[in-house]
Amino acid sequence: MNNYKYIAISGCIVVASLLSGCEKFLDKPLENQQRSEEIDYTNLSLMYAPVSGVYRAASDDNLVHWIDLSIRCVREDDYEQGAPNPNDNPELMSIKNFQRDVTIQSYWGLNQSWISYYSLAIAANNALMELDRFAETIPTGNTADAALNRQYQAEVRFLRAYAHLMATRLFGDVPILSDSGDIARLTTIEKSTAAEVRQFIIAEMDACVTDLEDARPNESRHVGAVTRYSALLLKAKAAADLAGNDNASPYWDTVLEATNEIITSNKFSLYPDFYQLFKLPGKLSNESLFELQYSDFGLPAGDIVRPGVDWGTFFRWQGPAGDQRGSPISGAGWVPPSQDIVDFLTNRGDDTRLRTTILYCGVDGNPATFVETPSGDRVYGNDFGTKYFNGKTYLPTSQMTEGRFEYGANNNVRILRYADVLLLNAEAKVRKGQSGDEPFRLVRQRVNMAPITGVTLEQILDERRAEFACEWWGERFNDLVRTGRAQQVFGSNFIPGQSEYVPIPQTQIDANSNFR
Repeated sequence: MNNYKYIAISGCIVVASLLSGCEKFLDKPLENQQRSEEIDYTNLSLMYAPVSGVYRAASDDNLVHWIDLSIRCVREDDYEQGAPNPNDNPELMSIKNFQRDVTIQSYWGLNQSWISYYSLAIAANNALMELDRFAETIPTGNTADAALNRQYQAEVRFLRAYAHLMATRLFGDVPILSDSGDIARLTTIEKSTAAEVRQFIIAEMDACVTDLEDARPNESRHVGAVTRYSALLLKAKAAADLAGNDNASPYWDTVLEATNEIITSNKFSLYPDFYQLFKLPGKLSNESLFELQYSDFGLPAGDIVRPGVDWGTFFRWQGPAGDQRGSPISGAGWVPPSQDIVDFLTNRGDDTRLRTTILYCGVDGNPATFVETPSGDRVYGNDFGTKYFNGKTYLPTSQMTEGRFEYGANNNVRILRYADVLLLNAEAKVRKGQSGDEPFRLVRQRVNMAPITGVTLEQILDERRAEFACEWWGERFNDLVRTGRAQQVFGSNFIPGQSEYVPIPQTQIDANSNFR
């Protein structure tokens, strides 16, 4: 039996510094929800409100905070330094160079990442308690609402598990926050190993999958909600991390079984136009297994359901910097694509992915020049000489709601895609001595790349790099770590056994010495 070291949070603090990150959650009701003391738990029409609140928390700062985005991206060779000016947040350059000194451990950005993940876990735990109270009022024999309550709990547990995956991929050994517990232990909880956290995720998805809808997210009762297939992919990703580079690991069986179930459901397909996949036509397509959803409601003015306290935390942060002459295609210019990824895509003749992923800021970054995007928007250079910006966060002016000027305002953030299912399936098959040619072929066919017979592990990993280049969750870095290739790519700066993770923030260690 796995010896998980976990605690359920019924309050809003893991350690002292989480107070500030959670007060904003506790000081206002969940989305469309009254405060707990005012809720009529016999009114089952209110049962989705706490679930909606957790989705909103995930789409807010908890998964797309600008500094957390920068920390995850900067460790990859697919990105340049975090800021246009390397003197701005120099700690990001230290993280990029895999330094682990006291300056990094005290860096506010790392603490913000910790708060982001665990605030989402706490929001989920609070919602689960609310759902339990609804469940207590469901009359015996009302099987439909009982099943719906279980589904809603499973959706929330998925979001909590995803927060744990992000936390352990960044920090390594971290605490597991489950859904019932002892407040007295909040500052004494122990870390679980990175392997234990992933085992917890797999167990959670096994427990949830039968209660989730058997549908694509775009077919779900609440459009875009996670379904059984979202859970299966999350399970596969946690299992692949556990399997690592060991072809004999039984976790590759787990990966293969989970991805086979998604594929044989015949519910998913790759969106045919890779360029448009990341723009409005590709929102909640048949390729989507999980997206963070945002909307301007198609109105020229008024509120936007948006990421973070700023409407453009995710999109604008990666938009082109500099004077864009009044164009809404503008941003802060952080974490731009690297020359390495440009050369990688160019050298393999990967024109569709290159055109989609890499967009140009002027001519070689010159602010006196502009380059037109494939959709006809002009992008000028900048004073920092940044040459590229992330095309996967680019929303063309022609697709923006008339009257809106907020960069990316009506677009979603793609998290889990069917392409990941196919490439993990191909990898599991090759590692088990089977042919991975067919799922591999489908991914390449979509971007007009020739099929390969007898595909190898190296080719699959290269395909993963090309397919997921500059997507925000750090898949490239994780692939290098789990396959033992990181030092080969990053050189002597990367020390195996040390550089895989950033240090747990000093603020958290000060509050709980078990985090040392």
